Amino acid sequence: MAKSFSLAMYPWVYCAKYEEKGTWKESYLEKPHTSPGEEAKLTDEARNVLLASRNSFPELPLVNYTTQYGLGCFEGLKAFPQKDGSLRLFRPIENAKRFRRSMEGLMMPGFPEKLFVDAVVETVRRNRKAGYAPTYDPAWEKEHFTGGHSVYIRPFTHSEPAIGLGISRFPWVVVITTPVGAYFEPGSSKAVTTDRIRATPRGTGWIKAASNYVIPILAKKEAEKDGYMEAVFLDAREGRYIEEGSSSNIFFLLKSGVLVTPDLKDTILPGINRMTVLTLARDMGIRAEERPVTIDEVMSEGIEAFVSGTAAGVSFLESLTHQGKTRVFGSGKPGDLTVSLLKSIKGIQYGAIPDKYGWMVGVPN
Repeated sequence: MAKSFSLAMYPWVYCAKYEEKGTWKESYLEKPHTSPGEEAKLTDEARNVLLASRNSFPELPLVNYTTQYGLGCFEGLKAFPQKDGSLRLFRPIENAKRFRRSMEGLMMPGFPEKLFVDAVVETVRRNRKAGYAPTYDPAWEKEHFTGGHSVYIRPFTHSEPAIGLGISRFPWVVVITTPVGAYFEPGSSKAVTTDRIRATPRGTGWIKAASNYVIPILAKKEAEKDGYMEAVFLDAREGRYIEEGSSSNIFFLLKSGVLVTPDLKDTILPGINRMTVLTLARDMGIRAEERPVTIDEVMSEGIEAFVSGTAAGVSFLESLTHQGKTRVFGSGKPGDLTVSLLKSIKGIQYGAIPDKYGWMVGVPN
């Protein structure tokens, strides 16, 4: 069964290196493997040895700006199995655009968007040809594909050898793929505000930078210790305005019927599922606003709440606790709008609903 974020990497990996002349030298690496069926028969010890060999990159330097200072960025996107046996990627061009912006925001040379999309498609294609990809299961339809499996794709940067404060001028871009299932475990879907600060104005909050995830990890683990699923961040200046979940954008449906989400500024990550939710909600006739959202407004007016992201999809929040007070949304169950958005996104991704937006990109055989 596919879990969220598995290290069972598929064998084909993409690697590109930025060179002096301003070009990218590309290669595809075939890591050790047999076949999925044969690997499933291995002992745990033998399988772990094999998987560890796939996670070995001797061509990449250990001591560099990425490992020493967190100076790197990454993306996350998925390829979804379809009924006809094919795989389709969800909005990869948007990931490509954000990846380039992230790299340039960290003063690296930006990775060209066409190279990004081509590399992702070809890496998934090679692994699928080798047998490494999930197949469509009609049972997923019963729960709106919330338990559906997919291929998780992780492009990331890795700097040239270095120590001392500096920027990466000749980075690598690596693309790996793994199996993936549901992000949040069944059980509590309660959220709590945290007094930790995820991002500050003029910082890197808008970049999908590796270093941005340290504080959210700590905040989420603290929340989980107290029985919550999610930690919610407030703004750094006043502690009044909602910003994000621990690894997701966040939405609230208010009593007025308006769907609100914090407006994009340099402390908010511009999520691809975030923009997808806004498009779908507006097409449903919902008034969707991007603006500052105070914690007080949500605690008094919120009737539905959910987080959105590549890993999270659309995941409802049953309640939000702030300074000892709790606001329960929709009697603790997913609301109608949350469910409609979930059905629409998952339906498009798995091919159950026509893709009138042209978001899905096919992976050739």
